[in-house]
Amino acid sequence: MQFFPDLSNHFQFLRTLGHAYNGAADLGECLETAARITPGDDASWYRAWQATADRVFAVAERCAAGGHGVSAGEAYLRASNYYRTAEFYLPLVPNDPRKLNTARRSRESFHKAVPFLPLTIEAVEIPYEGTTLPGYVIKAPSSTGRAPTVLCHTGFDGTNEEIALAPGFAAAARGYTYIAFEGPGQGRVVREQRLPFRPDWEQVVGAVLDFALARADVDAGHVALIGISFGGNLAPRAAAREPRLAALVANGGVYSFYDPIATRLPIDPLAADPDQLEAALRPVMVQLTEGRLFLNQAMRCFGVERLYDMFKVIKAYDVTEADRIRCPTLIIDTEGENLLPGQARTLFERLTCPKTFLLFQASEGAGAHCQVGAKAISAQRIFDWLDDVFAGKPVPPTA
Repeated sequence: MQFFPDLSNHFQFLRTLGHAYNGAADLGECLETAARITPGDDASWYRAWQATADRVFAVAERCAAGGHGVSAGEAYLRASNYYRTAEFYLPLVPNDPRKLNTARRSRESFHKAVPFLPLTIEAVEIPYEGTTLPGYVIKAPSSTGRAPTVLCHTGFDGTNEEIALAPGFAAAARGYTYIAFEGPGQGRVVREQRLPFRPDWEQVVGAVLDFALARADVDAGHVALIGISFGGNLAPRAAAREPRLAALVANGGVYSFYDPIATRLPIDPLAADPDQLEAALRPVMVQLTEGRLFLNQAMRCFGVERLYDMFKVIKAYDVTEADRIRCPTLIIDTEGENLLPGQARTLFERLTCPKTFLLFQASEGAGAHCQVGAKAISAQRIFDWLDDVFAGKPVPPTA
């Protein structure tokens, strides 16, 4: 079933709706919002979701003021998710304050939800190269002492608040200490701190590990790293050079970020003249929703302004050191993967560590990139695998 004729809009709608599993979306609200959107119109998308987020946030404020804590927490969570969705297609440029302001509203809404939620959630600042990275530590209220721990980061278009919801809530429910964080190129770190992605991601993960291992609620011998979407490239790159990790999950696995993008183009982007490349591709990309997203956000997340420079930079994001990864690793693919097709299998085949390949099927409702819209089965299969690994069970080749 497709909610929008525009495939990007459909995917992002499913992504938002999927957080209903964790109480951060409601079917009726989402469908009513979708009815006010002109497919492929970024401004229409922003206006519709912003209006819904504002309305739900106002409900949360009234509930909080009236002493209705459960209702307030639920509404704040939904508002946070809807604000994140509203700012998604907005350009990441200094002269457009909407993206920054709406992203802050998403973060504010999540923070306001925290006191009313049945989990222990701590907002933290992780020391990193003269500044800090934002994070959340999430646990079950009954959790005491050191526990197996999951570190998790997103790709280039997610936020801490989103990965706090999923897989964060599922991890905490299973007894893990869960630490969500944003690194350079992501969320607040690129929007407000203006730090772009860096290929030596082990430096980022290393700082987060230093922070985690100093805590009294982290079991140093059982720390896993989960990377989501483009994070399925970053996390394996880090794991190849970070021996303190006890397990790795790439959802989905990405061997090369450059290849699946470049192979779709009519010309070799690095063999073309930079000006000719701009003239040939930019007008076409502007007409496509994903193309505008790429131009408006992704290049700035990588710290470049021209298409040629973008392709030159992302060429470095591969996992040629896959054979250096030593910890048990779960590589995830989805049957309907259309953003980075074939990359998970390529990465899996280059691993020499104990490894498992997990393919989610469309027939089980989980065939979209990173299983958006299927958070329950995604969490079940990922954390069942991780439970078994930390229990010392043999690593199966497939799951």
